[in-house]
Amino acid sequence: MLLELESGGGRVQAGGSLRLSCRTREYAFCNPDVTWYRQAPGKEREFVSEIANDGTTTYADSVKGRFSVSQDTAKATVFLQMSSLKSEDTATYYCKIFSYCTNEDVWGRGTQVTVSS
Repeated sequence: MLLELESGGGRVQAGGSLRLSCRTREYAFCNPDVTWYRQAPGKEREFVSEIANDGTTTYADSVKGRFSVSQDTAKATVFLQMSSLKSEDTATYYCKIFSYCTNEDVWGRGTQVTVSS
């Protein structure tokens, strides 16, 4: 099931910043884990970052120190703040929600991030 969860993608120059959002409102009562992935053209989808239901955050080595994941419980939204962007960060970014109510993953349709050098 693909839902329109993500927003905030766009085009930015190298060194710039973007903030992606993942809407979790429909699953907030299930205290979900939320994971960000990305897929560049011709490459496999890869893990970017996760915020677990206990607030623990993890990052891929390629984005550590540049990306930050957080959640706004009141807004039922998870954010991925991306800074010092590089051309290799260009990809479609996906949000995946793991619902502990149904033990199922729910994927978003993705949002495009393009970093020009």
